[in-house]
Amino acid sequence: MLNTFQQASHKMLPTATADEAARQEFAKSLKGFVQSTLLPGLTPVYNTRVSQAFEKEHGRKPQNRRDIRNGMVKDAYFQHYAATNRIAQELLWESVNVSVDRQLPELIERARELSAGTKAELRIPEGFVPPRYVTAFDIHCMPGGYCSEVAKDDVSVGALYDRGVFLYAMGYTGPDNDDMGRSVCNYLRRHAPDFKPRRILDMGCTVGHSTLPYKEYFPEAEVWGIDVGVPCVRYAHARAAGMGLEVNFAAMNAEETTFEDGYFDLVVSHILLHETSGKAMPRVFAEAHRVLAPGGMMIHADLPPFDLMDPFTQFILDNETWYNNEPFWGAMRDMDQIALAEKVGFERAAVKFDTAPMAVMEFAAAADGYSQQAAEDVAEREFTAGEFAPGGGWEVLIARKADVAALAA
Repeated sequence: MLNTFQQASHKMLPTATADEAARQEFAKSLKGFVQSTLLPGLTPVYNTRVSQAFEKEHGRKPQNRRDIRNGMVKDAYFQHYAATNRIAQELLWESVNVSVDRQLPELIERARELSAGTKAELRIPEGFVPPRYVTAFDIHCMPGGYCSEVAKDDVSVGALYDRGVFLYAMGYTGPDNDDMGRSVCNYLRRHAPDFKPRRILDMGCTVGHSTLPYKEYFPEAEVWGIDVGVPCVRYAHARAAGMGLEVNFAAMNAEETTFEDGYFDLVVSHILLHETSGKAMPRVFAEAHRVLAPGGMMIHADLPPFDLMDPFTQFILDNETWYNNEPFWGAMRDMDQIALAEKVGFERAAVKFDTAPMAVMEFAAAADGYSQQAAEDVAEREFTAGEFAPGGGWEVLIARKADVAALAA
């Protein structure tokens, strides 16, 4: 039986020696320990120590996540948690980098061969320049970020991301790292069973992990994945070919693509928005609206807005902003995304937030010997905004472009 929480091998995934695999499993386990053992301790620390100390100092109770942070950063337990979490993140990437560096020449050659053997298109414009909000620092502490190249036809950061993000998610992205895309596809099957997109665009696809389910679920569709990381795009194209799927990839900025107006029926993204910027995000929405055909759908799977959760939960999740090189993480969650979608042309009544249950959890429920009804119960239960694992769902912003001709008829 497929082990849902072990990454499935494919032709582009770097292999690990026994020692490398042990280090990677240690890094994943350390991250799991932080999440399951250290993180829960923050709540009693806040309730029994920090909130009282803050009220004594300021003459009022903490009112928002900033007040809570102001108190928590002085506490030794929080300092221990934050430091260990950061160490686990850096160890995670380093444990994978050893495998990638050792195999880089053969990974590059394998990517060339796989890409040459597929009919799917790979577009990398000469002189392509990625935006500064991606290149100015290493997002989520990944060495080299998404765009660094150390050799001709480099794929190193793509390989690093493919393995590293699986460890980061502690297996909850599924064996093919595709849980977000697969979960959105499942959502469409349940809520829009008659929707059959002819052309699909995945904005900010990185290594195409969440792009491929759309080709599986809509095999007749023309599918494109775009990203500003050139080595990630190269890796994504070869990875898809190695997994037997013909998916097109391009180095392209989601703020301004080269596709014609109304070309796509479905535009999606998966954890893209919080890695853009305050100026870029409205442009991404506007571009999605431009390239959508009338009646087409935009779905962004990302982080739930902060106004859906209490201040302490906001504080916990906003640690990514402060300690994981995710500067737009918190700011993005403060933005009114429904108003933003309306501003670029979507009708407000056609925009909403919803939750797509995690496909990996549905699969695990069924695979563990439970009934189909039990799996459906997992799919239909109410989810709490901000849940990730175990047993959670992905927050999705959904907007449908008005079909003016249909309305007129």
